[in-house]
Parts: sequence; structure tokens; C-alpha cells
Amino acid sequence: MAKYRHDLPQRHGGIFLTDGGMETTLIFHEGIDLPHFASFVLLDSADGRDKLKRYYEAYLEVARSHRVGFVLDSPTWRANPDWAEKLGYDAAALKAINIRSIALLDELRAEWEWPNAPCVISGAIGPRGDGYKAGNMDADEAEAYHQTQIAAFAEGGADMVTAFTLTSINEAIGVARAAGAQRIPAVISFTVETDGRLVNGETLREAIETVDRETGSSPEYFLINCAHPTHFESALEAGEPWTKRIHGVRANASTKSHAELDQSETLDSGDPRDLGRRYLDLRHSFPTMRILGGCCGTDHRHVAAICEACVAPRALSA
Repeated sequence: MAKYRHDLPQRHGGIFLTDGGMETTLIFHEGIDLPHFASFVLLDSADGRDKLKRYYEAYLEVARSHRVGFVLDSPTWRANPDWAEKLGYDAAALKAINIRSIALLDELRAEWEWPNAPCVISGAIGPRGDGYKAGNMDADEAEAYHQTQIAAFAEGGADMVTAFTLTSINEAIGVARAAGAQRIPAVISFTVETDGRLVNGETLREAIETVDRETGSSPEYFLINCAHPTHFESALEAGEPWTKRIHGVRANASTKSHAELDQSETLDSGDPRDLGRRYLDLRHSFPTMRILGGCCGTDHRHVAAICEACVAPRALSA
């Protein structure tokens, strides 16, 4: 049963950490083969589940040591119908594995949650297509496409859902509407190119304001993920109302473009301390950014550096 679905603790202030780049960590640091970049396949074996638990626990230890909350995102970024078909999962198997992903996080919460530092369980949704390319669905098609995964998360007991690495405004609108139909809070996370714009050229402002207008501001909040801070800092305008809808960042470790990362055969882990300083600068300019984690190329070291920078006494407490 969902613990926080009707009153998410993020609504009440405080910093919450997340994990980092799950797929890049498992592939490049752990040497695990993830077909089509899909982590959810690990849920099919006891050994795979143990690997996932150890992955999450490295981040949960950082959060516990700093006494901050945590958002546990499921390993299901690829667990939608199109990618599942490539991996040999039919509709029933896909539903079952999405539900099991929430059960795994529930086990972790039972072990790691501590007083005044809640662990929130979020079902992770990825784009229908490639996270670095534009989608071509309209909002109605996106709503229909994503509703089955969201329904599985709702049935499994997730507190919320988060759609990551979205490049399409229409897909974001569809996800938000599908979550509303299931009565589960939704978060929308856009990714941008090195110019701070979505792949089709829309600004973050356009994206956020359009989603809010078309959904009655139904998303709980927005995130930015899978881009380095240098890619989107200039796209943000301190004091503008729309920026107050952005409550967190899950940045890449690397300053490389999506195209460069897509072609890279090695992992660019960047500079964890520099990333931490950039998060602190973002927090000073945009204090609503309280959900802090990583994306491609980051691991628990990066999240620890971010936490040390932003949870220190000199950081904002909003």
C-alpha cells in the first residue's frame, strides 16, 4: 500500500536525494550487460535483485549520513511496451515486473527509512522512444501509451510516478493526464540539449508553461535530467514564476552533448566536486530545487559531493 501518495513529504520542504546514473553505473562500473539499456531485466533473478539493492543502498547510506529524505525511483525507465517487446516481455510480464519493481523499493524503504527523513517510492517512466530524440506522439496517444505502466505502479503501491528524459511536450502532457486518471502524483523531467532547449527547439519555459496550461498544472513539480548544468543554467531565469515549478535536478556528470555521449564507448565521470558546487549555485539562485541526484555518468560519489555542498550549514534550507 502506498505510504505517501496523498501527502508527499516533498511538499513540506527539506532536501531529498535520489540515485545517480543507474544504467551507466551498472554497465561501466559493475560490468553488467543491460540489453537496450534496460535495468528492469535484473528483477527477473535473485542475483539481479541483489545487485539492484546494493546499487540503491550506496545512495541511501549517503542520505542517512546527512539525515535527509530520499526519492527511490524504480529501475523501470525502459519498462514500457515498445522496449519490452524488444526484450521479449508480453503485456502480462511487463505489468508484473513493473509491480515487482515497486515491491523491491518497498523492501528498501522498510530497511532504510528513518525518523524525519522519509523515503518516497516513485515509479520511473521513460520516453516511448530514444531519450535523446524527439517523440512524435500527440498528447492523447501518449496518455494511452503510458497509462498501463502508470496503472501498474498505482496497483503496486507507488507513492508517485516520475517521467524522465522527456524531449516532447506532448508526451509530458500525456503522462500527466494518465497519472491524473490513476489518481497518483506525477513529476515531469525534461532533458535539454547543450543550448538549454528541448531537441525540437522549445525552451524550458515553453515546455513547463504548456504542460501546466494543458493539464491544469497537474504535475507535482518538474525536474531537469540528463544534461550538465552548463547546458541549462543560461535557460533559467531567477525570479520568473515558471522556474518555481522546477523542484530538482538530476544532471549528467559530463559536459558532452547527447550526440557525443551516444557515440562514446567510455564513461565520462566528470568532476564530482565541481558538480556539487554547481548544484549549490543553482540552489542559491533557485531555492525550490530541493530534489537532488544524478543521471548519466554519476554514481554515489557524485551524489555525496552534491549532498555535502548543499546540506552544509552554508547551503539554503528551503
